[in-house]
Amino acid sequence: MNSFGAESTLTAGGREVRYQALAALEGIGDIARLPYTVKVLLENLLRNEDGGQSVSEADVENLARWSPEADTEREISFMPGRVLMQDFTGVPAIVDLAAMRDAMVELGGDPTRVNPLSRADLVIDHSVIADVAGTSDAFQRNVDIEFQRNHERYLFLRWGQRAFDNFKVVPPGTGIVHQVNIEYLGDVVSVVDGVAFPDTLVGTDSHTPMVNGLGVLGWGVGGIEAEAAMLGQPIPMTVPKVVGFKLTGELREGATATDLVLTITELLRRHGVVGKFVEFYGDGIHNVPVAMRATIGNMSPEYGSTCAIFPIDAETLRYLAFTGRADEQIALVEAYAKAQGLWAQPGSPEPMFTERLELDLSAVEPSLAGPARPQDRVSLTNAKIGFREALVKALPDAPALVANAADEASAESFPASDPPASMAAPSGDGGADPTSGNEPVNGDPGRPRNPVPVTVGGQSFTLDHGHVVLAAITSCTNTSNPSVMLAAALLAKKAVEKGLRSKPWVKTSLAPGSQVVTDYFERAGLTPYLDKLGFNLVGYGCTTCIGNSGPLAAEISTAIADGDLTCASVLSGNRNFEGRINPDVRMNYLMSPPLVVAYALAGTMDTDLVNDPLGHDEGGAPVYLRDIWPTTAEIEAVIAEAVTSDMFRERYADVFTGPDQWRTLDVPQGDRFAWDLESTYVRRPSFLENLPREPEPLSDVLGARVLALLGDSVTTDHISPAGSIKADSPAGRYLQEHGIAPGDFNSYGSRRGNHEVMIRGTFANTRIRNKLVPGVEGGFTAHQPSGERLAIYDAAMRYADEGVPLVILAGKEYGSGSSRDWAAKGTKMLGVRAVIAESYERIHRSNLIGMGVLPLQFLPGETAESLGLTGAETFEIRGVAEARVGTRLTVRADGRDFTALARLDTPKEVEYLRHGGILPFVLRRLLA
Repeated sequence: MNSFGAESTLTAGGREVRYQALAALEGIGDIARLPYTVKVLLENLLRNEDGGQSVSEADVENLARWSPEADTEREISFMPGRVLMQDFTGVPAIVDLAAMRDAMVELGGDPTRVNPLSRADLVIDHSVIADVAGTSDAFQRNVDIEFQRNHERYLFLRWGQRAFDNFKVVPPGTGIVHQVNIEYLGDVVSVVDGVAFPDTLVGTDSHTPMVNGLGVLGWGVGGIEAEAAMLGQPIPMTVPKVVGFKLTGELREGATATDLVLTITELLRRHGVVGKFVEFYGDGIHNVPVAMRATIGNMSPEYGSTCAIFPIDAETLRYLAFTGRADEQIALVEAYAKAQGLWAQPGSPEPMFTERLELDLSAVEPSLAGPARPQDRVSLTNAKIGFREALVKALPDAPALVANAADEASAESFPASDPPASMAAPSGDGGADPTSGNEPVNGDPGRPRNPVPVTVGGQSFTLDHGHVVLAAITSCTNTSNPSVMLAAALLAKKAVEKGLRSKPWVKTSLAPGSQVVTDYFERAGLTPYLDKLGFNLVGYGCTTCIGNSGPLAAEISTAIADGDLTCASVLSGNRNFEGRINPDVRMNYLMSPPLVVAYALAGTMDTDLVNDPLGHDEGGAPVYLRDIWPTTAEIEAVIAEAVTSDMFRERYADVFTGPDQWRTLDVPQGDRFAWDLESTYVRRPSFLENLPREPEPLSDVLGARVLALLGDSVTTDHISPAGSIKADSPAGRYLQEHGIAPGDFNSYGSRRGNHEVMIRGTFANTRIRNKLVPGVEGGFTAHQPSGERLAIYDAAMRYADEGVPLVILAGKEYGSGSSRDWAAKGTKMLGVRAVIAESYERIHRSNLIGMGVLPLQFLPGETAESLGLTGAETFEIRGVAEARVGTRLTVRADGRDFTALARLDTPKEVEYLRHGGILPFVLRRLLA
């Protein structure tokens, strides 16, 4: 509407563009000193002002007056420029759009009106599983298996690409969504219809903030919210609190981007940034390359912030040129950023911030995080001590058993050649009987042990607590960074030259986020060394972090089960929650790619990599980590020689083409999808069937039972189906009833387009602990009032037959972790009307409302335990129809009343709840 006379023109890169100049608002507020993110949001409001339907003149003025004391309860509307999806979360989103076309027809509307209005990109990167690893043909075999498993899903996505406008699909085997985003899809400054504006997005993966490293504002949302954005609905949000994180100095020799991000994760978790924006500033940011910035942004969900962004500077331009962007685009980015006050350079004045932190980069030391949370950082020097402390906690009933130093050397530090004969002895681990005493030997306090003899591929050894059975260079977090990837490859080269090999019980894998990674490995001549250690390419996709690590060798898996062993995985990823990586592995550690290689060589977490040898060379001399760790100068020399911009141009020239298997798919035709009623992958969701034209009035929740009584930090991994499907689970039984053999189950993520599978896997995580069945792990509950123990799905179906609504009781940080829409969809479809928790993760709370589930919050100081709730009560929640922003509702449990806050944080969320969710709301708006 140009109410502020802000429309201006700019010439850059040989073209003239129009834009909304923020300088026009100077005087209304101190625009020059606004945080970077607030400036981007302000431009978004200014450009989308429409007289108040979504954005009013007052909205613009209020945000222009942002200050550290700003009213962060005020709602604004955000219109992202694009939506980014990966296939796990993207498939159900496109399934819903296809189902909305059917619903539109049933309600008498035009199905083609259901169409993305914002640019939508989907990268297929979550479907590859490391079934085959450690072999030269692992990549091709995994791709073949992937297409066999996912044929139905890929047909559906190819149909969607043809049927929907403004929707593109990056085929399998290309790269990880977030790495493709920073290397190709993100343009920093977008131009549509001659108007330039900051590139902004929302993504259906919580690690979307990786693109913040490029200066692009974006964050993760649930698939439900993303669908609304694709359909032209603004995303309601409150005015952000912005935490300024000042960086000074530069990293010291030996410290990596991973070490930096784990340090930042720890600091921000401790400070508390859940739901806040984090901005990095200060002269130190110019010593942090974009690839390193992206690593920091990627971990944003792990410290809980909405985003973690760096401003545009000379390093941004260097990265755009490095990744093959056009000169004209780079010129536009520079000119626009400087014109809008989005440019940073050494000596730039400090913006206003709500809160501030500071870190001297030179203080960062080599680190890892684990065994179960990304924020549990431990320095490499203390890693062995940390492991032993965690092991004792994991095995509370185990005696403090002791092994002397000689035992440990023979059991876990034998040379890279075949293990000594003592390793195969069934009576022990190559030394004295570990149960012979519990006094320290040689000052070593020892640890619990339970050695189990194993023979795999002709090699015999013993497996014990703490042995590393998975070592994966994986995930978008680090594989986007040439410095740490080449550090891993150089370390592998030096290790091989010293005669070291990965231990035989370690499953090793390499899953880069981009084909460019293997290009520069090849050009540097480093691939053979990684292969020699078993780090063969298994695929270009998100594998280990999401539970797609594939099975361990059967002998290893059996030994872990028989010995009830607490074994470990090491990965260069972002998620290490309990039960996420592999069902056989209890302890999971995040670390840099070179450390992943080092721990594969050591084969155990029970080692001090700083002082203990990794192994011995062919002459019997000890080899230490310091002997093979590459220097910064060595890494930079290889980058200068082997990593060039032409690699990016060549790889992304035909990014949408895909392999032969993709190009030859027989794609269905038509504006509406022809659902296959026998499909176990893609089905029309039942929650979009039989919708009335007008929403039915909200009703109170009466006679409800508790489906699950949960503790603190229950993640969406606990709630949403993820990872492998067990044959004896409700989902496994369903698939077998439909003729699917267990070997063809695939993962829950790959079957997200089938609600029948997904609701059976909701709350079915093997590590979830429901207090209604104390002492039991997994997706079980106690049916009330019978007390019978049932799978959660089976109990929910019985309650449905009995006409009983359900509630969930939970502790703090309910729904933290990935932005999984099925954590909310599955909850809704199990019959849950409300969740009552002590606090919520932002995305999951929003997603619950997006599915029509009411999130309630205990008042401060109150918990289920303090209120004496056991979960056996019958619940009533009254006044639901009158719930508004900030409303408190009365909850009655067996006649005892308490008050809970309705976590409806914006008026738009009230509307969504009234309509039964976002999708019915959007559908009715389209009809109108």
